[in-house]
Amino acid sequence: MFVEPYQLRLMTEADIQSVMAIEKRAYPFPWTEGNLRDCLKSKYYACVLEEGTHMVGYALMSMAAGEAHVLNICIHPDQQGKGLGRSLLHSLEQTARVNNVEMLLLEVRASNRRAIKLYESMGFNELGCREDYYPNHKGREDALVLAQQLT
Repeated sequence: MFVEPYQLRLMTEADIQSVMAIEKRAYPFPWTEGNLRDCLKSKYYACVLEEGTHMVGYALMSMAAGEAHVLNICIHPDQQGKGLGRSLLHSLEQTARVNNVEMLLLEVRASNRRAIKLYESMGFNELGCREDYYPNHKGREDALVLAQQLT
């Protein structure tokens, strides 16, 4: 899936500081170290994308009862626009398929038109809306719930 110089590997506790550095650069309301540690403790699928020895992105996904929930996909802002997010999402989809997942779900900020366009181009459809789901500078923002049927 990824070609040189990019490689994908499983995330470890030792990666949390690097993941947090990307998280803080990419989002005005980043996840916390505790959120990341909880995902690893819960045995969620967590991977990092590296260019050589430099981390450029990561993804987190939970899987249970035939469903997978994409919890976070993030590419370092300096690396965006190269198709890495699309490739990372495709990798999550393949991992879900290998684990007999029937449906892939995610939430996205209603204002994040770029991400919504990506998800729709990859076969995701809108299921609904979670009101006031995400924090923003004016209070809260709605999330669109998107899904992709894998079977």
